[in-house]
Amino acid sequence: MTSLNKNIVFEQTPNIKINTKEVFGIECEFIVQGFNEKNDYVPKIDENYKFDPATTKSILAGFSNDRRVLIQGYHGTGKSTHIEQVAARLNWPCVRVNLDSHISRIDLIGKDVIVLKEGKQITEFQDGILPWAYQNPVAIVFDEYDAGRPDVMFVIQRVLESSGKLTLLDQSRVINPHNFFRLFATSNTVGLGDTSGLYHGTQQINQGQMDRWSIVSTLNYLENSVEEKIVLSKIKELNSKEGKDIVHSMVSTAELTRSGFINGDISTVMSPRTVITWAENYLLFKDIEYSFKLSFLNRCDELERSVIEEYFQRSFGIDVSDAKVVNVGE
Repeated sequence: MTSLNKNIVFEQTPNIKINTKEVFGIECEFIVQGFNEKNDYVPKIDENYKFDPATTKSILAGFSNDRRVLIQGYHGTGKSTHIEQVAARLNWPCVRVNLDSHISRIDLIGKDVIVLKEGKQITEFQDGILPWAYQNPVAIVFDEYDAGRPDVMFVIQRVLESSGKLTLLDQSRVINPHNFFRLFATSNTVGLGDTSGLYHGTQQINQGQMDRWSIVSTLNYLENSVEEKIVLSKIKELNSKEGKDIVHSMVSTAELTRSGFINGDISTVMSPRTVITWAENYLLFKDIEYSFKLSFLNRCDELERSVIEEYFQRSFGIDVSDAKVVNVGE
């Protein structure tokens, strides 16, 4: 959970128009505005981030038109990061909450705490992250939305409607939303439960609640050429002819695992995040096979490893068992 600093001063109204073509590489049919100043809740800009046009447009619609946006897709595709990087360029305060099994209704709503005032201990109610964000120009992102506990999900349902009010029964208090409060979520499934067996812990979401999401966007793996550019932008040491060839083969291996998963041949998928980790480990160990095993192969089902080793062989042209050390620049 994010530690709340109530001393931070928020700009109350977006006051600059954003040129979406220049900033995001897309044209929008609606006006997009952002804040002139940053505060500590505005994410840092990743200059090398590659935006997916369709997903970017849906997120911008959420910010500019107060739409509730749910982004679903496979792990490692950068769903939450996508929202953060849009917020960063709008200077829009943004906080992420991971709906793991430890997040409770109290975490979201708040609780009574003992504080020291004028030398005396007193009990007072301290707002949780939801009432705090609800009253400020803040975008809140619920990660792993399809893994949330039922009591937590019903709390969120109260604020899904753009004109909805948050009622705190413990405090006999009704909170109106700030005009520029925004709500986003990410999930690996689309609320119907996990049919692939890939995402244990996810569950079906009340369809009445799903119906309250104004926009549901899908972000899956990018084209190989785009993914290669992302890896090279993160791992600049491989930005050479030899390095580009290695990254090309890494991404090709990842693409084969994704096709194999879709076809039912394997149950573990190599995400873009894993490819970047593989590239980082390769630079550390200077051994393409060893870094592949450490980054991906060793966490796969033993019965499926021969298939995945074949993917490696098809991409690199070498048998895993006979793989030699490949050094960039040699």
